[in-house]
Amino acid sequence: MESTFRRERKKPVAEMNVVPYIDVMLVLLVIFMVTAPMLTQGLQVELPKAVTDNISLKNREPVIISIKADGSYWIKQGNARDRHVDKNEITGEVREALDKSPEAPVLVNGDHRVKYGVVVTMMAQLQQAGVPNVGLLTQAAPDVAP
Repeated sequence: MESTFRRERKKPVAEMNVVPYIDVMLVLLVIFMVTAPMLTQGLQVELPKAVTDNISLKNREPVIISIKADGSYWIKQGNARDRHVDKNEITGEVREALDKSPEAPVLVNGDHRVKYGVVVTMMAQLQQAGVPNVGLLTQAAPDVAP
């Protein structure tokens, strides 16, 4: 006798379980969200405000010399991190950077609390080291209505 209860055969499931992949993607997203601000951090310097035109770097990585309010000197080229350097070592560091990239602009990033004479002295040292042009970084001033 044939039974009236028949079992239907289940077809094999050929779907891929994507839940573990979603978990991994969320973990990676969190990691990137946490590390992204760290990549863009730089040296905290309060720049003086001035109304100027933006400079065009033309795909050249600048050499930036920062002078903090406490009198410490820092140097940065391209996407590298700021490095603390002695005041007397800056000209040698800039010469090395310009040997690698002669067209790189040299910019001085002086905190607004640094005395004017300190910035001028740094610019004079750079000129004596053979740097043809030195620029000053400023923070854009708010628009003032006439």
